[in-house]
Amino acid sequence: MSKRILVVLSEYGYWGEELVGPLEAFDARGYRTTFMTPTGKRAHALPPSLDSEYVDPPLGRSVTTRDMARKARAVDDSDRLDNPLSLADLIPERPYDSALNHLRELEEYHRRLASATDELVSDFDALVIVGGSGPIVDLANNERLHEVVLAFVAADKPVLSECYGVATLAFARDWESRRSLLWGKHVTGHPKEYDYKDGTGFLGVEFNMGPPPYPLEYILRDATGPDGAFHGNVGKETSVIVDFPFITARSTPDSSLSGELLVKVLEEDLRRYGW
Repeated sequence: MSKRILVVLSEYGYWGEELVGPLEAFDARGYRTTFMTPTGKRAHALPPSLDSEYVDPPLGRSVTTRDMARKARAVDDSDRLDNPLSLADLIPERPYDSALNHLRELEEYHRRLASATDELVSDFDALVIVGGSGPIVDLANNERLHEVVLAFVAADKPVLSECYGVATLAFARDWESRRSLLWGKHVTGHPKEYDYKDGTGFLGVEFNMGPPPYPLEYILRDATGPDGAFHGNVGKETSVIVDFPFITARSTPDSSLSGELLVKVLEEDLRRYGW
């Protein structure tokens, strides 16, 4: 029976290659892929990720080949991303502590949450969080997505996260302990050297944020704690870390490798890579 992969995309823009890279690895193995967004809106690629002439400011060169731009545009223009699952419809929202009948509402929340996450985890073999700037807006601090991540980890199923999507893993925490799931783990992600100084943009928002609102490297260094580590691998062409159940990818050039390594995690029981 073929593997089933749940792929989460931002509604504020994903980076084309960071979807295409893993998707090609999954398609080659005959995996079935289902897409999900925060509210069920169709996701779209960030325009610079479809432009092979776009020069990435921190790297001083294009990071998208003509072939990859063509592939990413083909996926973005197809009907493959139509009608995604909605996190908001599937996963309940935790009530505020100020709710009038908080205890009863919290009990009902936990009942609904257990039912929803049990179904998702039983339906899929792995979770993928695609990167780009969009995840900064609607994935990193999305409590519904945090609950999905927690459920996959509790079920000992792998979670692949790319670029700014890795922040979701740092913020997905048990409500009681508040300790990051990445505590003691080895990860990679967008290092300071790769951060824009200006021009961080999102789909559907007429606003230039300037630099990213947070330095992901610093968040990951703190989240992994004294017994884990952040690996930027600056100066190396690729950076993908496997520390099961997590597969983390630094940025665009790591997309294909991250997908290939998830396949190895699923089929060859790979548990460690890159550190």
